[in-house]
Amino acid sequence: MPKDYNILVINPGSTSTKIALFCNKQIIFGKKIEHKSTKLLRYPNTIDQYDFRLKVIINILKEKGVDHSQFNAVVGRGGLLKPISSGTYRVNHKMLKDLRQGIYGQHASNLGALLAYGIAEKVSAPAYIVDPVVVDEMKPIAKISGMRDIPRASIFHTLNQKAIARRAAIDLGIKYEIANFIIAHLGGGISIGIHSKGKVIDVNNALNGEGPFSPERSGGVPIGALVELCFSGKYTKGEIMKKIKGNGGLVDYLQTNDTREVIRRIKNGDKKAKLILEAMAYQISKEIGSGATVLKGKIDAIILTGGIAYAKDFVDLIKDRVSFLSLVMVYPGEEEMLTLTEGALRVLKGMEVEKIY
Repeated sequence: MPKDYNILVINPGSTSTKIALFCNKQIIFGKKIEHKSTKLLRYPNTIDQYDFRLKVIINILKEKGVDHSQFNAVVGRGGLLKPISSGTYRVNHKMLKDLRQGIYGQHASNLGALLAYGIAEKVSAPAYIVDPVVVDEMKPIAKISGMRDIPRASIFHTLNQKAIARRAAIDLGIKYEIANFIIAHLGGGISIGIHSKGKVIDVNNALNGEGPFSPERSGGVPIGALVELCFSGKYTKGEIMKKIKGNGGLVDYLQTNDTREVIRRIKNGDKKAKLILEAMAYQISKEIGSGATVLKGKIDAIILTGGIAYAKDFVDLIKDRVSFLSLVMVYPGEEEMLTLTEGALRVLKGMEVEKIY
């Protein structure tokens, strides 16, 4: 009989920690732990939340009667690391050091590898991350920005984009390694990835102000005006960065990051909400269109995924503008926990070699 693998998955977000236990690809239990902002505010930096979150996870596992010694692996969501290729990475001390020091930036996902390692080392099991946001497969030509001091960077929803790309390839009866896709992940941040023959050869930096605006992020804005704002004396560096990520996009225009709320407002006759939501769809469509030129029009499918892809009215706004380019496929939501599990399973079963950071 094939061996069963028990895998614990940890996915830290800004105000929550998701955990799940899988036996192979079958989920045994899953839980989303919400963290009160008042508790999180006690910690100066996100990384300082490590002990607090680890204790919460261990307590949940005790409540569920989970035997830690049965874990074959623990997988965490990957954080802001140096640019790396796609794959499943063994958590090592160099990775942990970079995440603790926040060398490449601070983000809740940085806790993923730390928490996975913290539990795995207790039972002598391997800890992994899979396809972190910094996966870099961009072609050299795509990294040229027009300003020598600022190369373009690959920061996007790698985990979900890669998983959905593989799923769409199966549904189309082709191999991901020969397919051409344009994939739009529609969530709090929005990334448009150009997938060619198994690699994401170009993508907007979905974290730091590039591409379409999103529910919480500004996307690309007029540079000259941004420079003027930075030196106006009205804002600190931190406040400007918050305008770019956190308080940009829908939050800035409509004081909400909930697309469902915006759609409700539109149905109640809110003309401003209608204009802003249509503008977001417009910018996403325009980014998809630019991706079509990278692939020279040879596109197997345009794929829409992420939480906002559940909103049919919004999806239709994009379809109306891009469907002439190619087949449009929609995979709402994301299956990050299962995808992390599958990455570990490929290594445990010998289907893939673990990578070293």
